[in-house]
Amino acid sequence: MAQDLNVRYSDKDLAEFKSLIEDKIEKANGHLNLLKSSYMNDGDNGTDDTSPTFKAFEEGSQTMSKEANTQLAIRQEKFIRDLKNALLRIENKTYGICRVTGKLINKERLKLVPHATLSIEAKNMQK
Repeated sequence: MAQDLNVRYSDKDLAEFKSLIEDKIEKANGHLNLLKSSYMNDGDNGTDDTSPTFKAFEEGSQTMSKEANTQLAIRQEKFIRDLKNALLRIENKTYGICRVTGKLINKERLKLVPHATLSIEAKNMQK
């Protein structure tokens, strides 16, 4: 049984990671909703009575910020998907195992990047 603990994290550790990931998913969903509402909300900023030059600048910056928000939202959706995949790995007890080396990923790395599937060792091999 002790051998088994070298190959995977304990149920107690997995429960801690699950809690951490669920918290991150909740925050990420909140952030995603803010991004979506900001780019869906055209909202008139009351520039009707200002100079035409300023209005054109304002419209251009709205377009740019819409594109930036869309990109941020896409990245946020991918982050949430990665976190949900990490939850699946917790369920099947493969969480925290490097997909290249088969070794356990350092706990501190997982706390910082809970959706990591590579150890630092494997990540460095990719460079």
